[in-house]
Amino acid sequence: MAVEESTLYLVEHFFSIQGEGRYCGVPSVFLRFGGCNLRCPGFGRREVDGKMVYGCDTIRAVYGGLYRKSWHRVAKAQQIESIVAEYESSVAYRPDIVITGGEPMIYASNPVFNSMLEKFVDAGYRVTIETNATIAPSFSEHPFYSRVIFAMAVKLSGSGEPKSRRVVPEAIEALASKGRDSFFKFTLNTALTKKGGAEEIAEICDGYGNEVYCMPLGGDERELSANAAAVAEFCLKNGYRYSDRLHVRLWNREERR
Repeated sequence: MAVEESTLYLVEHFFSIQGEGRYCGVPSVFLRFGGCNLRCPGFGRREVDGKMVYGCDTIRAVYGGLYRKSWHRVAKAQQIESIVAEYESSVAYRPDIVITGGEPMIYASNPVFNSMLEKFVDAGYRVTIETNATIAPSFSEHPFYSRVIFAMAVKLSGSGEPKSRRVVPEAIEALASKGRDSFFKFTLNTALTKKGGAEEIAEICDGYGNEVYCMPLGGDERELSANAAAVAEFCLKNGYRYSDRLHVRLWNREERR
């Protein structure tokens, strides 16, 4: 979905624990922004208001035509800062900040988005952007991005997206080499662990020393458990880090709350 460069849309915000990847278990404020440049039809389809839509579990952050009326237009970075401050006021520590979507890097040229991020990193927050790694910001124009951690969830063939759309080498190179401690994060089902997954991941990560995390596919505990053992064995065989999906284990759903 295309978005206006000058308009920033916040879908939702919540305070929870990070459920996956390097910072699994860390208390975090999640800021979910609307819009995505991929559709990922391989992740299944469902009916919404009489229309069939494809893609991930966060379709409400992807399909602006269906959900934009529920999105919140953000005009100033202070609006987001006040949300984080309110969550932080209820605890005795500084939580992580996780920027997610949709695909938040579609806002890489948005002045409000960039102002928000710069203020957070300048204030000492650990900021992670969860991204499909198809879009990189201008690190020269916005140097603060070098202090942002990118969780690079590059889509594999199971997403149903053509390789030319889901694997963008120049974006991956920028995020992997210029971001702060950026890491790869892949979601696999049992079928991909047996055929194709190892080759795809090796090709994507070739030449990089960034950590690689592999997670089992699963929107509920039953599906997660069905894929978990195969993914763990896959990690043992290939030397990758296994990441469970703690939010699914705890709440039996994709929502991290």
